[in-house]
Amino acid sequence: MSMMEVTLSIVQFSLEVSANQDLEINIRQQAIQIISWLAKFKASFLKKHKLVVPILQVMCPLLTETANEDEDSDLAADRSAAEVIDTMAINLPRHVLAPVLEFASVSFHHINPKYREAAVTSLGVISEGCCEHLKDKLEDCLKIVLEALKDQEQMVRGAASFALGQFAEHLQPEILSHYANVLPCILNALEDPSDEVKEKSYYALAAFCEDMGEDILPYLDPLICKLVMSLQSSPRNLQETCMSAIGSVAAAAEQAFTPYAEKVLEMMKGFMVLTSDEDLCARARATEVVGIVAMAVGRARVEAILPPFIEAAISGFGLDYSELREYTHGFFSNVAEILGDSFTQYLPHVVPLVFSSCNLDDGSAVDIDDADSVDNGFGGVSSDDDVNDEPRVRNISVRTGVLDEKAAATQAIGFFALHTKSAYAPYLEESLKILIRHSGYFHEDLRLQAVISLKHILTAVRAIPPTHADVQEKQKDVLDTVLNIYIKTMTEDDDKEVVAQACMSVADIVKDCGFAAIEPYILRLAEATLVLLRQESSCQQVESDGEDDGDIDHDEVLMDAVSDLLPAFAKVMGSYFDPIFAKLFDPLMKFAKSPHPPQDKTMVVATLAEVAQEMGAPISAYVDKIMPLVLKELASSDATNRRNAAFCVGEICKNGGATALKYYGDILRSLHNLFSNSESDDAVRDNAAGAIARMIMVQPQSIPLNQVLPVFIKALPLKEDHEESMPVYSCICSLLLSSHPQILPLVPDVIHVFAQVVVSPDESDEVKTNIGKAVSHLISVYGQQMQPILSALPPAHANALATFASRR
Repeated sequence: MSMMEVTLSIVQFSLEVSANQDLEINIRQQAIQIISWLAKFKASFLKKHKLVVPILQVMCPLLTETANEDEDSDLAADRSAAEVIDTMAINLPRHVLAPVLEFASVSFHHINPKYREAAVTSLGVISEGCCEHLKDKLEDCLKIVLEALKDQEQMVRGAASFALGQFAEHLQPEILSHYANVLPCILNALEDPSDEVKEKSYYALAAFCEDMGEDILPYLDPLICKLVMSLQSSPRNLQETCMSAIGSVAAAAEQAFTPYAEKVLEMMKGFMVLTSDEDLCARARATEVVGIVAMAVGRARVEAILPPFIEAAISGFGLDYSELREYTHGFFSNVAEILGDSFTQYLPHVVPLVFSSCNLDDGSAVDIDDADSVDNGFGGVSSDDDVNDEPRVRNISVRTGVLDEKAAATQAIGFFALHTKSAYAPYLEESLKILIRHSGYFHEDLRLQAVISLKHILTAVRAIPPTHADVQEKQKDVLDTVLNIYIKTMTEDDDKEVVAQACMSVADIVKDCGFAAIEPYILRLAEATLVLLRQESSCQQVESDGEDDGDIDHDEVLMDAVSDLLPAFAKVMGSYFDPIFAKLFDPLMKFAKSPHPPQDKTMVVATLAEVAQEMGAPISAYVDKIMPLVLKELASSDATNRRNAAFCVGEICKNGGATALKYYGDILRSLHNLFSNSESDDAVRDNAAGAIARMIMVQPQSIPLNQVLPVFIKALPLKEDHEESMPVYSCICSLLLSSHPQILPLVPDVIHVFAQVVVSPDESDEVKTNIGKAVSHLISVYGQQMQPILSALPPAHANALATFASRR
């Protein structure tokens, strides 16, 4: 019997055991764990042998089971099944969605409330893994969940609150457009007689409100009134989730939260002096809320009242409670951001606390598999030490609270350095030692914070005045250390989020430090970028069972971060980037081909546009390969793709020289569609205007201006993408200053556009000054003809235009 046949038999047997309610729960749980392991580590095997649906047909019904009172809740079949479904959704989202949706749709109408509970629970469980696919089904899923919130059975309402919180957390930003339906339902759920439903509803409210922004304002007063009343009258566990919701509301409302800040902060002060063990979780949450509220309302309103809160936060370190220390480090990070260099006075008090948390023993227990000597990359080290080439870690158990505390402390190091800059100098050496160690830590959460904080340490070092040669040498040493860690992380770390952050940090450093500083590293950075574009880095290696069914599985955030490196290199290297770009070009273009998803084409076109903008003339060598893709994307059904394509075509025409000329006819025809009434996206139209402006500026003789200009002017002023303002209005001003015959008949329309631009708060003073010069020229040359045109303007517009026209 082959290994494949053995595995198939194991799966079948495990599913039979999992579904058999006559067996003891610990035996069933072990069978479920076998399926869970396969879902996590052999997902493609399950997909290849069409096992996804059979597994889900067993696991979804297990969600309906109720654990016996004498059973360990961790062994409960419904909880174990939910973990399997979650794992499968993360690893096989496209294959999991349909079977789970079918189960949810059928079960939601079941007479048994356990089935209705399972229906909405299943939707919540898959929301993280299936997030991109679920967004297209969001309206239908929301109907089920919101109806379940009104169910007569508490268990169903509780599951609905859980699912809604999961949607709010993972289906951003699409779910925010449903706030008018969702928020009132959550508010009603806060009045539920069940504390369990209330607690989950606070969680849903916190997750939903955090990113609402100004949309929360109409609900702000009733929300805060309800939350404050609940905070005063609820038991401790509800107070904690209630405080979390208050923090999310404050973060969304920002300055509008000011009228409520004093009362909320006064209430938090009461929690921040609690010392009983059972109250420390609430104290931790209150400490977090103070930082969030302070960030929301701003330095001017809170600086004077912060000292007692800071003292209370520092005193909490004497209570030996990891979660309190974790939240307090987050609070200090917020305060550092609020106070900036004024936070320097607190550094002697808080930095030792941060260092102490970073140096904690995390209590990890590790089994080493001596038989397997393969290096497991960054994810394979098993302690705080900077260990390389260790045997593969087989089993890890971590005291999660301490891990979270260390991550928060590592983040705080970065915030302190970033916001106090040169004043952080006395702590830089020890901080760098910690961050170097944590960049090779076994858990990705800590590596992520270390990668972020390393960039902030570099910012602080670079802020030290280079009065002595040793300062300059130290700056070079830190840059060398940071970039070497980032380069290694890019190719060797096994976590995509960590690698993405390293790429983003590299892009920032390249732009901040300039070519002279990064020149010694540019070839290695380019090589690491090439490895990522070829999807050959450690974090891009997935297990394979020898058959590829065409699925493209990569993290969109990762590849967006990788693609941002190319424009960063081009920005500091200019035309000298060409030899490197030549090696990266073909691997980048593969992301625009089938079976890659549409968002990959978005990434490619945006990258090409920015590279063309920064690299200049050498882009002409790539025009013939780029233009078919860009012309196709100008007709994309996705507005973001059309917008990027319009920007890209403009930059290619601007810098592509004679090679681009032969495409002008096709480009103009494609862009014309973006000016029609059928184009509903203002940003697309703005970028199309930018493309036309660039084409006119470089090849006016190749443009039928008598046909193009009326359509071009009619699309103005720009409405959304004001980064296009300079090329668009500079183009028109240039035509006016040269008294081009094709622009003169359109002067009344142009003046009407200019008048709106000069009163717009969204436009820069430079744009308005250029317009003023063009108008001044028109008045000086065509004075009598201009007067009736100017007189027809609204007085405020005419006065603003006259002000800029009179500047010299």
